[in-house]
Parts: sequence; structure tokens; C-alpha cells
Amino acid sequence: MARMCKDGFEKEFIKENRDVYGIAYTQNMLSGRWKCLILWFLKSKEYRYNEIKTFLWDISQGSLTKQLRELESDGLIERNVFPEVPPRVEYSLTPKGKEFIPILDLMEDFGKKHGEK
Repeated sequence: MARMCKDGFEKEFIKENRDVYGIAYTQNMLSGRWKCLILWFLKSKEYRYNEIKTFLWDISQGSLTKQLRELESDGLIERNVFPEVPPRVEYSLTPKGKEFIPILDLMEDFGKKHGEK
């Protein structure tokens, strides 16, 4: 049985159950209602905060900021601040984030096939 510690799974469990840990790690990175949609939106180019907010019209400013910070902390996106007045900030996928895109594509295919028609 999986043993959790304050930082997630115990090291022994990770070593013995690498497959389950991989799923849990990925699920933890993507926990949050909007994260997959943010990653999908950023897959083609970088966007500014307000462009992401417009795309996800129903998300609150606080939720968007939190989700972006978590994605950045997990290494899936990067925040680029340009030295301009006023400052310009753009978000883009990191190489790790780009590596996740095929998984999003599979999720899209699954949803198209099994979702409401």
C-alpha cells in the first residue's frame, strides 16, 4: 500500500512502485481545474497574462495567478519579463511542458471520442 509522507510518497515506495509513482507525480503536477487548458493554450506560442485570462474567461484573477505559479514551479511553463515600461510579461512552455503536449493531444482525442456529442 502507498505510504504518504509530508512531501508526497516515501522514497522506498517510489523505488518499489515507479509506475504508480509516475501517475501520481503527473496527476499532482496537473491538479487544478485550468492547468491542462493553460498548457494546451500555450502549445503554439507564448501569451501574455491577459490573453490567457481572455481565453479562460471564467477563471478568477487569483486562480489564474495561482495556476500559472504552480505550473512555473513544476517546470512546465516559464514566465518571461521584458525590461520595458510598462513591463511586458509572457508565458511559454518549457521543454518539459512541450514534452507533455502529446499527452494533452491524447486527452483531446479521448474527449472527442467519448465526450458528449
